[in-house]
Amino acid sequence: MLSRWVDSDASKYVQDYAAQGFSENLALCVYSTRLLGQEQKLVLHGGGNTSVKDIDYDILGTELDVLRVKGSGWDMASIEPDGLPSVRLSPLKGLMCLDDLSDEDMVNFERTHLLNSQAPTPSIETLSHAFLPHRFINHTHSSAILSLTNQPNGEELCSELFGDAMGLVPYIMPGFRLAKRSSYIFEKNPKIQGLVLLKHGIFTFADTARDAYEYMVEAVTLVENRLNLGQKPVFKSVFSDEAMSQNNVRISDVVPVIRGALNLKNHESGMNKPFVMNFRTSPEILDYVNGDELERYSQAGVATPDHAIRTKNWPMLIPLSGSGQIKVSKRVVSDAVIDFERKYHQYFERHSRSQDRHLKELDPRPRVVLVPGLGLFGVGRTVSDAKIAADIAESTVETITAAESIGIFESVNEADLFDIEYWSLEQAKLKDSEELPLVGHIVLVTGGSGTIGSAISKSFEKEGAVVVRLDVNKSIEDTIVNDSSMFLKCDVTDKKSVRKAFDKVCEKFGGIDIVVSNAGAASSGRIGVVKDELLRESFELNFFAHQTVAQNAVRVMRAQGTGGVLLFNVSKQALSPGLDFGPYGIPKAATLHLVRQYALDHGSEGIRANAVNADRVRGGLLTSEMISDRSKARGVSEKEYMSGNLLGMEVTADDVAQAFVHQALQKMTTAGLSTVDGGNISAAVR
Repeated sequence: MLSRWVDSDASKYVQDYAAQGFSENLALCVYSTRLLGQEQKLVLHGGGNTSVKDIDYDILGTELDVLRVKGSGWDMASIEPDGLPSVRLSPLKGLMCLDDLSDEDMVNFERTHLLNSQAPTPSIETLSHAFLPHRFINHTHSSAILSLTNQPNGEELCSELFGDAMGLVPYIMPGFRLAKRSSYIFEKNPKIQGLVLLKHGIFTFADTARDAYEYMVEAVTLVENRLNLGQKPVFKSVFSDEAMSQNNVRISDVVPVIRGALNLKNHESGMNKPFVMNFRTSPEILDYVNGDELERYSQAGVATPDHAIRTKNWPMLIPLSGSGQIKVSKRVVSDAVIDFERKYHQYFERHSRSQDRHLKELDPRPRVVLVPGLGLFGVGRTVSDAKIAADIAESTVETITAAESIGIFESVNEADLFDIEYWSLEQAKLKDSEELPLVGHIVLVTGGSGTIGSAISKSFEKEGAVVVRLDVNKSIEDTIVNDSSMFLKCDVTDKKSVRKAFDKVCEKFGGIDIVVSNAGAASSGRIGVVKDELLRESFELNFFAHQTVAQNAVRVMRAQGTGGVLLFNVSKQALSPGLDFGPYGIPKAATLHLVRQYALDHGSEGIRANAVNADRVRGGLLTSEMISDRSKARGVSEKEYMSGNLLGMEVTADDVAQAFVHQALQKMTTAGLSTVDGGNISAAVR
């Protein structure tokens, strides 16, 4: 690992933050914290912490010695001064005289000694920072350090490598006891540059920010060089080279099966909250998941207990078929999920008995899935959660691979893992506000960049869904907008394009729960003289494209086995044809019948099909030119045409979008038609 410290950059931080009223020490702490946080081999997703002992002032202007320590919820890679709240240092150091201190009392004490009561809760490791005398202290969960310490003889290996340069701390759960032990070990040898926490991570410290940072880099580099000496072949593949070369299993076919098995209602968990999936593969991951001892090393535990709240203590394995081939069937995956849940129930039962408090069992479903021959999946309720699980799983692959190259990977014992997973201070990191109704649901909207399509997409996002917008628009590129929105270019009249788009969605997020088939275009002409080419072209987009989209949706939904929702924009024309508007209205009428046929044919599989009958929505199909043409055809003004309904009000795209969301949430409604036109008796369902 190379040092990325640049004096000119550090000076720029000092200068910029001085202009905002922050001290030089705090500015340098922010700079070094970001350097550490941007190294994924050191820090992942909120892990690690740093501190600086500094001077701050209370409201009366009294000068105080404070510990500015990373606050809960802040990411080291992008931390700001507010992410290092000030805690009065003297009271923290005073806790050293205690023999014991509960977690609740520790957190309360730290919060009551914050200079700002609105500041984030100080790190779980705050007392470790306070009890050590150094000005700058850094703590990471270096994957290299974990590979070395997570061994049966990890302490011996560290002693040989570091000598007297580092203190060695046996595994102790973070908090007061770890802080006292760390301080005791430092006092035995005050010349050390840091502490290696066995099976946990590493602290480095110094009186300058640069030295504390570079001690971390030096220690990790020393371990990396030691790991590179490992000559032992790591994993022997269960597959022959020929078998791997013949592997033609597609991720897009596999992941919906896994996702569906995790969401089935009849599992012991009794829950039906869908997950988002995040797929990873690489030569290193394939070597790992294809290893003939995968069941041993992958089930040995987490690389560091801090990961347990994100990944659980072990991943789920999808076994190979009896012939040793790569095959993922519903039965195999479902059995694997049931086995995982049973194992988790037993694990909870074993360790909850010894607790002096009542514990509620957490969701027993896996957060990481390993598939030999393919790779790994992160699992989460949101895109972000799934990505975090996959990131940690990928890091774990690296850690265990390196550990196995020099010995045998060994995690902390199961009881310690349980204590961390069910530790209230760790669980607090995951607590969010009440979930929105469509969290975890993946929604696909065709015509997604149009007026109505955009409104539909935004409305589903507001309900917590992941939304993928398909559109043929030339300016649309395949891109992630944010954690809950994605654009894909797709021509819904091209079967290959539609198949490719659905496969991409499955590969990216795991499957599809709701499809809004919204794309369309208006064609006009007197039916007795209209050219066949125009009518056929309209049918391709306004009928057959709906069928192509729905068929692909059903393909994915059946693979998941958890039902789904098909929603169609059929237009008022399906019920009440307009003058000279047959080329548009006739295929829309056919689409309304298509909706009812899907409801009839696939209702037994839990797939619902409904339609929205909208009329006169400005934008998209209803261009200014078309508004002018249609009002002339009806002999009214444009204003009268747009508000020509029983309510006398213009219908908006948001009104239509809300109807689609409503249909998605009505679990007992199928073959339904929602009218959104302000009231039009001629288009009422009879």
